[in-house]
Amino acid sequence: MLLTGDYAKLLPALERMKVDQFVLEYATPRAGDIDVVGGSLSDRELGLGVVNPRTDDVEPVDYIIGKTEKALAYYQPEQLFLNTDCGFGCFASRSVNVEEIAYKKLCSIVEASRILRKKHG
Repeated sequence: MLLTGDYAKLLPALERMKVDQFVLEYATPRAGDIDVVGGSLSDRELGLGVVNPRTDDVEPVDYIIGKTEKALAYYQPEQLFLNTDCGFGCFASRSVNVEEIAYKKLCSIVEASRILRKKHG
């Protein structure tokens, strides 16, 4: 299957990069578990992919909170940024998803962020 597996094979290259933040896809199981990256790259910021822009299913707030809570085992709250896997507009002439679904997915991220901020400061 194309593009499957966790980030373990990329870790040596990612560790050598002189960057402050990685933006990685974690909304789908194919990315593997956060443990792989969290154990090695927790000295950086992480843009954590928590919604899949390619599906019509809107991720529940609890799902996003669960993904984020796992990442908080490795990262401080100020190191985490919640975002989509990839983006909603991969192609200039054709969006990946319709505006209504994209909006609902972003609303789920916002609501999860509000809850997490209250809980973790």
